[in-house]
Amino acid sequence: MENSKQILLTYEGLQKLENELEYLKTQKRKEVAETIKQALSFGDLSENSEYDEAKNEQAQVEARIVQLEKMLKNAKVIDQDEIDLKKVSVGTTVKVYDKEFDEEVEYIIVGSTEADPDNLKISDESPVGKALVGHSVGDVIIVDTPGGDVELKILDIRKSE
Repeated sequence: MENSKQILLTYEGLQKLENELEYLKTQKRKEVAETIKQALSFGDLSENSEYDEAKNEQAQVEARIVQLEKMLKNAKVIDQDEIDLKKVSVGTTVKVYDKEFDEEVEYIIVGSTEADPDNLKISDESPVGKALVGHSVGDVIIVDTPGGDVELKILDIRKSE
């Protein structure tokens, strides 16, 4: 059975996937084909590691193209105009107070394909993201994380840039 789970994306996330797909189809495919052609010129394929590496790279590129096409086919772009700022959802930036560390943190809630924790872009499917989604300003939530329970109070919800 084909996995056709809907993928939530911001407009920026959609652009990123489309650009990667375009690059793989137009440039990377040609580069890999050229590498294979060059490796073939070395002769004996049974001991030709360059050829094996190039064929492996080709398989990886083709697999990623299929993956990206499937993701784009199932993509739903978050319409910034339809975001309800009364509740945390994909496409919002949420400011929370972390009681344990006594600090305020802002998270950008994104779909799983756009998650980038180093830049505080967290997936709606991550423990913190899942706990925040659907809650409102003033709510206090307890998040069960691998490092133990974390208490967060939602201070502000706004549209992500």
